Amino acid sequence: MTEVRLLTLNALIRDDVPARLRALGPVLERSGYDIVCLQEVLHRGSARLLRRVTPGYQNRAGTGLTLLAGGLLLMSTWPIRRHRFARFPMTRPLRTELLMRKGAQLAVVDTPAGPLAVVNTHLSANRDDDWSEGNRYTAIIRGELDCLARLITGFEPALPAVVVGDFNVPRDSPVFTRFAAAAGLRDVLAGDTSTTYRPTPRWPLPPALDQVLLRPAPDRPVTARARTVLQDAVRVADGRDLFLSDHYGIEADLSFEAPGPA
Repeated sequence: MTEVRLLTLNALIRDDVPARLRALGPVLERSGYDIVCLQEVLHRGSARLLRRVTPGYQNRAGTGLTLLAGGLLLMSTWPIRRHRFARFPMTRPLRTELLMRKGAQLAVVDTPAGPLAVVNTHLSANRDDDWSEGNRYTAIIRGELDCLARLITGFEPALPAVVVGDFNVPRDSPVFTRFAAAAGLRDVLAGDTSTTYRPTPRWPLPPALDQVLLRPAPDRPVTARARTVLQDAVRVADGRDLFLSDHYGIEADLSFEAPGPA
């Protein structure tokens, strides 16, 4: 049995970004994660800071000269064979969020269990907090999920895939469950309705917006378990206690069975 440990986290684009990323670095270095998928790392300077504070992750995927495409950064202790960014279609209503060029980062990582497709994504936010079928933002997310499903099914079937990120849609939403079925994905946290977004007075009961999904390959049996992490405040360099993000992280342990005899 070979295990791959993965973390997904929306790292939050605002509010003391350098202090929080400097604090995140040692957390990741101690964690034992093999692959880290971050969202909302928009500026190249933030990516450089993370490189300095996470020397154990020598392999990186993130495109863009000044701004990282989609704000997506993948860090790995193992070689990244290839990677690319695919942007979601731009749709109305017009919103500042469009400046982030949201989309999906598609990579193939060479793990001890063999090559693994890793998809890191961040979908458009629902500013109405209403995921009913007729909502204007639900229509945007539905289109982005359709695009994402096509990208995932474009990976060769023999390649297992893990799809993670901030989907901005509840785990039990019909639009999300239809997407998972269309892309041939299994929701690792299916049935778990605990939030992945830090509750606030304005939003005391947020849904589970961050997800981990798995597509096994026919001859690469894999099981997975996942849980929310990084919920507590950490002490930063100037002595303050800060939360690392407004989201919680999700860690996933993927266990690949050893191939049988030929």
